[in-house]
Amino acid sequence: MKDDIKQYLIKRLKEENAFWSFEKDNLDCLSDWNLIKYSLIHLDLDDIKHLFSIFSKKLIKKVWVAELIPQGDYLKNMNLCFALLFFGAKQPKIYVKSLETRQLNKLLRQ
Repeated sequence: MKDDIKQYLIKRLKEENAFWSFEKDNLDCLSDWNLIKYSLIHLDLDDIKHLFSIFSKKLIKKVWVAELIPQGDYLKNMNLCFALLFFGAKQPKIYVKSLETRQLNKLLRQ
């Protein structure tokens, strides 16, 4: 079942041309991290819900915070939507801003 959902998501990502920079032969080896990241960025909410059936909420949030939150205004509306719908933020603007600040500070310390 998990592999079926992964294959479905990869198919949907191909349809959305999300892998324009990838070698097409290597998509079977796509990491869970990249599958989650590209699904969050390129797919619709119904497809994203499939992620939660095969990956833990903790892992999806980790990818979201590390990959999408630091993109700030570029993905602002998307991040507010995710915070509200998937991560239970009662005040999504404040929540996303605090995550963004924390991530940027973390990146600056590295």
